[in-house]
Parts: sequence; structure tokens; C-alpha cells
Amino acid sequence: MSRTTMTAAFALLMAASLPVYAQTSSTTTASTSAPRVAATQLQPGQIRATQMDGATVYDAQNQKLGDIKDIILDKDGKVAAVVLDVGAFLGVGGKYVAVSMNDLKITQDNNKPRFAVDMTKDQLKSAQVFELNPRNTSTGTTAPPPANRPAADTTTPPPKR
Repeated sequence: MSRTTMTAAFALLMAASLPVYAQTSSTTTASTSAPRVAATQLQPGQIRATQMDGATVYDAQNQKLGDIKDIILDKDGKVAAVVLDVGAFLGVGGKYVAVSMNDLKITQDNNKPRFAVDMTKDQLKSAQVFELNPRNTSTGTTAPPPANRPAADTTTPPPKR
């Protein structure tokens, strides 16, 4: 490790540990040890993600369009998209489509949330596919060697040492 890297690492370690040395037991209060919670129960207009997961989604004519597959959150914890599994028949042949949380109409049916969208099955089937698990090419996939690099010659044995 270079001297510059070692010095930077030591400075970072010291900076991270300074608040520990500066704090005294007399300044510690119960509020610093307890997590801050915005609410203690479900508020009006809120819904639990577990109630959404796998829930059926209907169109305006009360026809089943698909199911909620996932909920995508942004870095601030707000719902960026709701992913629907649409077009499947007996769990086969469907695709994932993302809709905005604002596109989802939530009503109550027997004290359970009911989800609907103002879109038809054809509109959702023709929508762009949402990739829940995008392929990552940097995870060790096999790829052919670059065109400008010659392939290894397997007919000549390696030199003896």
C-alpha cells in the first residue's frame, strides 16, 4: 500500500472516530438511542406493501388484468413504479409492465384493498416490458475474445522449461 493511500486511510479512520471521543455520557439521552418513527399505526390513505404484493388488478369493466408483482421505490423511499404481471394464462406467457402509483385506483372491498387501472388488457400487453432482473454483462458471462486478439493456438505444445 502506498504511503499516500495509508495516510488517507488513517485520516479517514480518525475522522470517523472523532464523534465517539467527543461524546460524553452526560449528553446521551433516551431520544438518541430510540429510532425515530413518523407514525405508530397505519394512517388514512396509507396501504401496506404486503397488501399489494400479489393482489389482483382489474380494469374499469371489472375484468382481471393481472397481478401486482413488485413495488419499486426510489432513493427517497417513495413509490417510483408498481410492476404488474399481465397477459399470463395459468401463470405462463405473461410479461411485466410498470405503471405509476397514481395510475392505480385503490378502493375497499370487504375491508380489503382492491386495485384497478384505467387501461385495457390490450394497452398493457402492448406496453413496454419492465425488466425486473436486467442482465448484467459484468457478472462473468462468457463472451468471445475481441476480434483484434488472435485465438490461442492449440496445435503447438507449450515450450518446455
